[in-house]
Amino acid sequence: MDTLLTLRRRHLLGLAGAMGTLALAGCHDTRSAVAPAPTSTRTTQRFSGQTMGSSYNVRLAGSAHSPAQLERLQADVQAALDAVDQRMSLYRAGSELVRFNQAAAGQALPLSQPLLQVLRAAQQVSTLTAGAFDVTVAPLVTAWGFGPEAQPGGPAVPSAAQLQAGRRVLGHHALELDVPHAQATKHLAGLQADLSGIAKGYGVDVAAQALLSQGVQHFMLEVGGEVRTAGRNAQGRPWQIGIEEPDAVPQRARLVVPLSGLAMATSGDCRIYFEQDGRRYCHEIDPRSGAPVTHGLASVTVVAEDCMRADALATALIVLGPEAGMALAQREGLAAHFILRAADGRLLDRSSDAFAALLGTPTA
Repeated sequence: MDTLLTLRRRHLLGLAGAMGTLALAGCHDTRSAVAPAPTSTRTTQRFSGQTMGSSYNVRLAGSAHSPAQLERLQADVQAALDAVDQRMSLYRAGSELVRFNQAAAGQALPLSQPLLQVLRAAQQVSTLTAGAFDVTVAPLVTAWGFGPEAQPGGPAVPSAAQLQAGRRVLGHHALELDVPHAQATKHLAGLQADLSGIAKGYGVDVAAQALLSQGVQHFMLEVGGEVRTAGRNAQGRPWQIGIEEPDAVPQRARLVVPLSGLAMATSGDCRIYFEQDGRRYCHEIDPRSGAPVTHGLASVTVVAEDCMRADALATALIVLGPEAGMALAQREGLAAHFILRAADGRLLDRSSDAFAALLGTPTA
């Protein structure tokens, strides 16, 4: 969702047909549509639309809803997603996040509850990962050409002076949250937040809550590849969600994950990148080094109870890399799956114990 996620790309896809999920993420029809109500009492209904510069898809299972009910549900989902985009987008001049980034340091800034919730969760993941996840990375994202400001000639390796300037205003420790008073204070002049690694997951959760509040018990909601599920599909089984095989043309699932009441998010390096002097630079920036990651991870998928946490953790683990990322996943009991590029070009799969338990398979 380019308007919110600073060119981030997710690598989740659904498997159509009997598995009862969705079409390929990034390849589905982005026009708003509501499917007519089938006559079966145990079937799949669907609607889709556009938001955040991307698209969303919803699948409902169980008793059929009338066309009017479907339209009302879609309106609720659309409103929930658009509200997050309008508040947390770097591409909207009047968004709350843009105003926050433009505010001076040293003064308490009032925050809406949604932005406070996202920033608080981000700070928790930053602490957990020792800074591998850090929303104050925004100046470096811009320096590398992956931000909302178009670079003449496209993304390029920044100068040493640009990197030094970006690193001087980076650091989650310089962002102080006052949760009881819903305020934040920036302790570095020029500190700016980029919520690309967490806000879309939050949007998925808010949209899912809109469905739950209307009594919908069985659904799969996908926004630009981020997924949250509830209940079962039309066949009475967990929703079957595919993880995309990196670099595959056409897109295909490398692994299928059964989900019920859980969320899933993936971060990867194979979609957004540029090449310069024979070297490839992906959009995944390591806040600690100030540069794109250089290890062999192609993607990391995380399953969690909520999509906001899955989103942030997937970002953090791909920054940490295959060894440190897996160590953290094992230590914290995270359900994470890593796809690595071997030196000979093969793709290798590694699952944490918690992820392997979801699949009912032993760890690799």
